[in-house]
Amino acid sequence: MMESPTGDHVSDRVEDSPRPSITDRLAHLCASRELLEFYRGKVTQFDGEHEDLLEKYRCTTEDQKLQWEVGVSELQKALREREQALRLYSENNILKIREREDSKRIQHLLALVGPDIGGITYSHSDPPFKVGGRSPGSILPHCLMSHYMTSDRERYLVAEGNQKSRSEGVVNGGSSEQYRSANQTLVLQVLPAQMEEQTGLSKEKVESLLEDPSFIIFLLCPFSLRLEGTQNLTDESSRDFLKLKFETQAREMVEKDRLLRELDTNQDRLREARDSHGREPPGSRGPSSVDRSDKMAKRLQMMTQRYEALKKRAAMEVERFKSDIKHLKQKLKDVEKQLFKVSMGQMLYACVLPVVRQINVKTRKVQGELKAKIYELEKDLHYS
Repeated sequence: MMESPTGDHVSDRVEDSPRPSITDRLAHLCASRELLEFYRGKVTQFDGEHEDLLEKYRCTTEDQKLQWEVGVSELQKALREREQALRLYSENNILKIREREDSKRIQHLLALVGPDIGGITYSHSDPPFKVGGRSPGSILPHCLMSHYMTSDRERYLVAEGNQKSRSEGVVNGGSSEQYRSANQTLVLQVLPAQMEEQTGLSKEKVESLLEDPSFIIFLLCPFSLRLEGTQNLTDESSRDFLKLKFETQAREMVEKDRLLRELDTNQDRLREARDSHGREPPGSRGPSSVDRSDKMAKRLQMMTQRYEALKKRAAMEVERFKSDIKHLKQKLKDVEKQLFKVSMGQMLYACVLPVVRQINVKTRKVQGELKAKIYELEKDLHYS
């Protein structure tokens, strides 16, 4: 049995027709309190999902903070070890320099005193610090031991030279002055070299510290802590603001429901009064019924004014909340930019932020559509 071409054409047309939007589909729904309650439940559900996303974002931020602190502590430890090694190297170099200076000074003193077999004696006894074999955990390095040995030998030679000068008397009377002047000249000649060497060592140490990324991270630690504190304060203020906003919306909804119920009751009473007045003959109406109708009209007018005032107040509160939210969002964006600049290499934070922003945009869009439709339905209920 063949299918009719007309039916196929109609089905293709139905499939090709675009799906109506949410506004068009909601426009065909009948306004009722059940529908209003349903959409309020949906809005509450979306708010709960938004809070869950904020909680996940906070947990992710805390985990990232802990990882950052662990990394900073490890880098600080490595920096301390490096500083200790540099300090040991510098002390070793200083001891080597002193050893060379002492050897030069001894040679200069020997040249000034001159070789005298009868006046100079050499000691073949063991030095005060006898070194057998160096162990890995020895306290004094080899250069320090040699420095002590050289210093003792120098003191011994100087004492022998002084003894010789005292024994010679008048013949060598000017040797002490020559020795002092020569010693001072030698010290003055050595000082510039020492200063230049110390300056070079300091510059190299500063350059190595500046080139070390761990030292740069150590300098950035206070700023990171301040930035994290600012972010925590921003999160707390945003959470408090959202809580206050939800409480205010709940109070406004309760107050609006109460006023709507009172308005419905007054409208029913007014309708019943009008019906009763319409059924009564014109001559049977007394002044009491006229007074009651006037009172009811005044009360209805007063309730309408209160309702309008409440609507204006709600609109003003909404505008104020919108401006506050915009201001807080701007602050949050600034903090996010600073945090992104500090933690540029961490890809987890850069991946989480776009997802959270997209979810927030979609949530706000759906909430705006639902709230606009709810306000339209409430307006239709009021004027129906």
